[in-house]
Amino acid sequence: MSASGASNPEYVNARVRARRAKLFDDDEYRDLVKMGPGGIARRMEETEYEAEINELGARHGGVDLIEYALNRNLAKHFDDLLRFADGRLYDLVARYLRKFDAWNVKTVLRGIYSGAEREEIESDLIRAGEFDDRLIGRMLDATSVEDLVEVLEGTVFGPGLAEALGEYEGYNSLVPLENAVDRAFYENLLGDLEGDDEATKLYVEFLQAEIDFRNVRNALRLARSGADIDPAEYYIDGGRLFTPTELSSIRDNADELVARVRESPYGDDLEEALDDLAAAESLIGFENAIEAALLEYSDRLSNLYPLSICPVLAYVLAKEREVKNVRAIARAKEAGLPPEEIESELVTI
Repeated sequence: MSASGASNPEYVNARVRARRAKLFDDDEYRDLVKMGPGGIARRMEETEYEAEINELGARHGGVDLIEYALNRNLAKHFDDLLRFADGRLYDLVARYLRKFDAWNVKTVLRGIYSGAEREEIESDLIRAGEFDDRLIGRMLDATSVEDLVEVLEGTVFGPGLAEALGEYEGYNSLVPLENAVDRAFYENLLGDLEGDDEATKLYVEFLQAEIDFRNVRNALRLARSGADIDPAEYYIDGGRLFTPTELSSIRDNADELVARVRESPYGDDLEEALDDLAAAESLIGFENAIEAALLEYSDRLSNLYPLSICPVLAYVLAKEREVKNVRAIARAKEAGLPPEEIESELVTI
């Protein structure tokens, strides 16, 4: 539809509920862990991924087929959200889906940094944002981090990446660049947001939670990276849980991080998720628990405000979780990892 006309959350949320009911649940993930890539693809063919598996099966196989099918299906569903939505709802959803431009920038950065082949990087891209095929093609053609920063000069990510380039070269770490991408996304998302209506207020509340959990995750990553980087330097404005100074003071204390979240406005809604956070023994486990906590919080908002934008945003997160989990299972099976190790890397709620 379009940004004109009246907002239509009732219609869009009815479509979203039907689609969310078709997502894989935790039991189905455990079943997929028992299969090889071929079995996973056949299982996907029995689900809503049938069209993508059949269309792509002649050109790809194994994990490549799974990844291309996942990403194409995700983009299709998110394009549908924009087609369903109208008025103010369309505008808010379109803003949020720009996160996949940020995803693609970070994916290409990581691919260049690790020396991955062009095709390998492209298979991880999700074409659900605003970047057109020409710009994405130029990004994929970049042969160095510096080249990519130059390609993105005219986008919302350009100024932050250019500023962070010197720190990347000094630390030889992608952390400054990836954080610059996240900051640009959230600053542009919230910076010119107008209106004090209920839809906008709930949208902001949802984004504040996402920013808070992003800041927590970034602080942990910095602490584990070994780089002498103060989390306050990469703090993302817009949340309500931490100040930059507070985040710096507890960067190395996971228990205190969990305690602060328990005492926050999220605490009552996230008791079980916070227990998982406290029990996490690795950075991957902690990050997955953070993601699960955000999913749980988004579901809480959806239940409280069923005729708002919250169910749509919660669906976006849930669909992302499905794609991430199925991709992780397929890659891990290809690498020959044991089932218990694979399950530890999944985001479950």
